[in-house]
Amino acid sequence: MKIAIATDAWAPQVNGVVRTYENTCKALQDMGHELLLLTPQDYKTIPCPSYPSIRLALRPGPRLTRNLDAFEPEAIHVATEGPIGHAARRYCRQRQLPFTTSFHTQFPEYMRMRAPIPLDWIYAYMRRFHAVAERTLVPTPSQRQRLLDRGFQHVEVWSRGVDTDLFKPGDKDFLDYPRPIFLYMGRVAVEKNIEAFLRQDLPGSKVVVGDGPDLAKLKQQYPETKFSGYKFGEELAQHIAAADVFVFPSLTDTYGLVMLEAMACGVPVAAFPITGPIDVVRPGETGILDQDLRAAALAALELEPKACIDYAHAHSWQRCTETFVSHLAPIPAKARLSA
Repeated sequence: MKIAIATDAWAPQVNGVVRTYENTCKALQDMGHELLLLTPQDYKTIPCPSYPSIRLALRPGPRLTRNLDAFEPEAIHVATEGPIGHAARRYCRQRQLPFTTSFHTQFPEYMRMRAPIPLDWIYAYMRRFHAVAERTLVPTPSQRQRLLDRGFQHVEVWSRGVDTDLFKPGDKDFLDYPRPIFLYMGRVAVEKNIEAFLRQDLPGSKVVVGDGPDLAKLKQQYPETKFSGYKFGEELAQHIAAADVFVFPSLTDTYGLVMLEAMACGVPVAAFPITGPIDVVRPGETGILDQDLRAAALAALELEPKACIDYAHAHSWQRCTETFVSHLAPIPAKARLSA
């Protein structure tokens, strides 16, 4: 199948959405599908207000239209609600082509943290964006229910996988800090609620792997924490594997791919019992969920790495990608010709 994927989230951005599509695209190609990726790399960009490391495409419509016309896709997936996502949505609407969308993050909550916009207004906008899609894909059953409760329709679950060749148990001595080591990995931004972790009185060491707009502020406020900046590939996996507990303080993630990556490294998770963790973590086996994050982190120290590893190995990217393909909305040949 010829599949076009339009996404505003792409390298050099570092986040779970980008890793999801990088792994999905690799699996799609391994399965024999032909891909057209519509990403910010194809356009002039400007920094996103309040988040300059994210670049937004300028006027992507004309080139996007030419690329889609030339490719003649058999299915179109709109991954994000940014300029590229809007341009692809408009392309499909103008030509009356079916398409699918994704709802990856609790974007309304993120926006509300950065601007005084009523949450209901933002959800109304998002609902309108996704309403014309054949299906909207979300990563977990609990996120599906959240959107249904908000009036969204045609919502389906598309779960996530983990690369167990990369994320696997490693040398605990890779990090030479006092034990136990409690580690967070991800964007260093207000919506990740990192301070809920950094405020905790925990033994040993706290490590933050990642970068973002709040890094300088948090380094100043929490000088005892080890901030490593961004890490990639094998070095990232080594950092995670060297930890004793992976702390996931976010209250707004819809999945939290990093939790699955930590489990694949044999590292149990400590998190709040909210959307994302409640679908990813098996309480008492692969992690601890508690409103008291300190209690969760300390209790997670007692869990066995093998249960985490076994759970992660049951979540392959190929299986998740097969689900993705099954949810796509094929474009009839007649519609492709008329477009």
